[in-house]
Amino acid sequence: MSSPYEKCPEYENENYMLRMIRKEDKADLLKVYSDEKSVPFFNSDNCGGDDFHYTTEDRMEQAIDYWFLEYHRQGFVRWTIVSKTVNEAIGTIELFNRKADDYFNNCGLLRLDLRSDYEQEERIFEILSLIVPSVFKLFQCQIIATKIPPFASERKLAILRLGFVASEEKLIGHDKEFYTDYYVLQE
Repeated sequence: MSSPYEKCPEYENENYMLRMIRKEDKADLLKVYSDEKSVPFFNSDNCGGDDFHYTTEDRMEQAIDYWFLEYHRQGFVRWTIVSKTVNEAIGTIELFNRKADDYFNNCGLLRLDLRSDYEQEERIFEILSLIVPSVFKLFQCQIIATKIPPFASERKLAILRLGFVASEEKLIGHDKEFYTDYYVLQE
């Protein structure tokens, strides 16, 4: 399997497609990142204070430009989640192999940002089922981790169905902060 940084793979089923972000996703993604009900679900651990609450097209465009920059320097891959039933972007998935001096070393860190009307167990399960089976090989990691805040009950149900378990380990940020509420899947 080639590196996702050489060619970003696409995944799809009858309802959703995951593909590399595009500049033309800006208007749809602004609906996601300006959705105040969605923002608390976004994982901003270790992101330098960015809460991912974007309310202008200009700010959304800056975020997309930054995601492209990180992709080209092999920092992370950001997929757009497209709902095929309404033909619009309804969120993003970020993934990278985290290198660190803590439990979450050589870890495929997965961040899921969804519009609030898609924050439902069945939808989350269907979306993550597209990509989770590929993560170990794609990012050459031994565990996959994702943050699930305590209030995110639908998310929790979906990832438990995928085989993730709650981790007692703390993720230690480059800012030396301790981050909690991670769920992991072992290879």
